Amino acid sequence: MRLLCAQVIKDLLGEEIDYAKVEKLTSDAKYELSDVKASIAALSFILSSAAKYNVDSESLSNELQQLGLPKELSSALCKTYGENLTNLQSSFQRSSIKLNQLTGLEWRVDFVLGCSELNEMAEPEVQLRFNEVDNNSHSVQTVSFSMTSQKFSVLLGYANNDVDIYGGSVAPADCFANVPVSYTTLWERNRK
Repeated sequence: MRLLCAQVIKDLLGEEIDYAKVEKLTSDAKYELSDVKASIAALSFILSSAAKYNVDSESLSNELQQLGLPKELSSALCKTYGENLTNLQSSFQRSSIKLNQLTGLEWRVDFVLGCSELNEMAEPEVQLRFNEVDNNSHSVQTVSFSMTSQKFSVLLGYANNDVDIYGGSVAPADCFANVPVSYTTLWERNRK
């Protein structure tokens, strides 16, 4: 069991499984190909889930025994798991999806009060600019765009909703704290 777990952990760490070695390990039990595949899949699921949720070896061993795995097998599995836990977690962290970081948010509201060429008043337009830092290359790209006040209200609403759902130290509305009061109250009123 210990050697089979070592092969599965190699796979989880991004290395190739030595299938000849796996076949040799499972030949004593007279497993068929489908049994070997099922065993590898089950071990992969158990080990990756335990590492993702930071389960200690002793708790994992107890849980596996409660599910019916003999103590000797669960001890062997958990010993290999315990030896490789930090490597597994580091590998999972490196391969997890990461969003690019946004920095330096700047914005302004453009509003035409009067013009000889316009028959009616236009609505305010929000100009946004921020820097996007790529997580892999650490390159910085400036992004600029404009939107109507209605679209900005929708964007701000989604941002506030995401902060409520996922938590955060700074509310999106705080990013706009340096805007003149009349514009801030307009956005706060539309947000509610």
